[in-house]
Amino acid sequence: MTVLSDRLDTLTSWRADWTGLRVAVLGLGATGFSVADTLAELGSDVLVVAESAPDEYARLLPVIGARLDETSLDDIPSSLVDFAPEVVVASPGFPPTHPVIEWVRAQGIALWGDIELAWRVRDKVVRDDGRPAEWLLVTGTNGKTTTTRLAATMLVEGGLRAAPCGNIGVPVLDAVRDPAGFDVLVVELSSHQLWYLGLDDGVGALVPHSSVCLNLADDHLAWHGSAAAYRDAKAIVYRHTKVACVYNKADEQTMRMVEEAEVTEGARAIGFDLGVPGPSDLGIVDGILADRAFVENRRTSAAELATVEELRERGLAMPHIVANILAAAALARAVGIEPSAVRRALADFELDPHRMQLVAHADGVAWVDDSKATNPHAAIASLTAFPQAVWIVGGLFKGIDIGDLVRERGGSVTAAIAIGVDRDPVREAFARHAPHVPLYEVDDAQTEGVMARAVELAARAVGADGVVLLAPAAASFDQFASYGERGDRFQDAVRERIERGSSDDSDGSAPEAG
Repeated sequence: MTVLSDRLDTLTSWRADWTGLRVAVLGLGATGFSVADTLAELGSDVLVVAESAPDEYARLLPVIGARLDETSLDDIPSSLVDFAPEVVVASPGFPPTHPVIEWVRAQGIALWGDIELAWRVRDKVVRDDGRPAEWLLVTGTNGKTTTTRLAATMLVEGGLRAAPCGNIGVPVLDAVRDPAGFDVLVVELSSHQLWYLGLDDGVGALVPHSSVCLNLADDHLAWHGSAAAYRDAKAIVYRHTKVACVYNKADEQTMRMVEEAEVTEGARAIGFDLGVPGPSDLGIVDGILADRAFVENRRTSAAELATVEELRERGLAMPHIVANILAAAALARAVGIEPSAVRRALADFELDPHRMQLVAHADGVAWVDDSKATNPHAAIASLTAFPQAVWIVGGLFKGIDIGDLVRERGGSVTAAIAIGVDRDPVREAFARHAPHVPLYEVDDAQTEGVMARAVELAARAVGADGVVLLAPAAASFDQFASYGERGDRFQDAVRERIERGSSDDSDGSAPEAG
């Protein structure tokens, strides 16, 4: 063991000696800045290397004592080589095949993500018992943010100090350093973050209280290189789990992840689905969400968490949302939250913007924004809820084939509106699997005009008492800054049309299909 690795093994506490440690930070978004800020506060020597630097962060770096090299990363920057970092902390956008990541690994330099750093310094603020916050981990192809928010809400309703963080938008390091402190952090993890977390299984390895992989479908294949590599990254969520490995009984892959995981002795496998639960499961019995995992006598009794009718009144009864609720409840119950607190949390819970969000109901037409459906697996849930909608679909498919989605669900839609710079995948999928469905295309490549045109086409294609559904099944970055901007522009276009009324239509007839 080298002197450096000996030193890194000691860096498992905020109170360890981080002074002078040479750390290069790759990327300067919210995550990259939180890493640089943390390390500078610890006294490390910090160099940030980024292709672009937002002004707000670039101005702050010298104030906190870090340096910035804004440069191309197509090759290895000389500043990085000259700096000779002892540790590199990469933002999760950098894939394993990125030339700088390959160089770091070839040089034998320690490579971390922000999650590993956060785990190592998690004791900056401790609980009343002197211990740092417990961590609950949430991943999956879809439903991560909803489940993370749900679990945190249930914990707070149960009297704990809890915060959702991670891939949900709040860097984990910001939560760890919050002076108020928390009893539990509910950490949403992307497959990118999990890949970095999986690089080190040594003394600094993360040990979660409980964890869940909600589901698994092909996504981010270009980043990971293969479906198997994506699956392996997701499976890291269960590693070293202490109390509950929560898995989806309707998704066999998540069950296999739990079976194969190296967990802490005593950890339990807890299943959830929409069927009748067995012992150690959560599910539904006669319209009641029931917990048979965290009750005294699991074989003969169950705890009632809520009813499907109650969820329906709150707009939360869609099957995939109910599954998320059960997963979140399993995490909360694993921590000791009472069923009554779970029920109270659901009484006031609101879904995220752009997640099956009803924008408006006007002239008999419901306009639904599910811009957060950024892959085919997520879009399936939307199309299941609204099978005969006019479907707005398309964007950046990230190497994913939507043929299976169109074959399974596309044939039932009233019409399809294709958006995106490259609409060939949509056109080809409908020609092959649903040629009877009218397909219209928005050929406007400018961000400002896309949604106005899509809404115009949808309004002319939708029938009485119909639904127009934005569920792109693709990422947004070909035309928008984020799925949020895509959804916002859709909502703006819908509201503008409603304010104008329908008199703009020249003849009220449907457009010609392309």
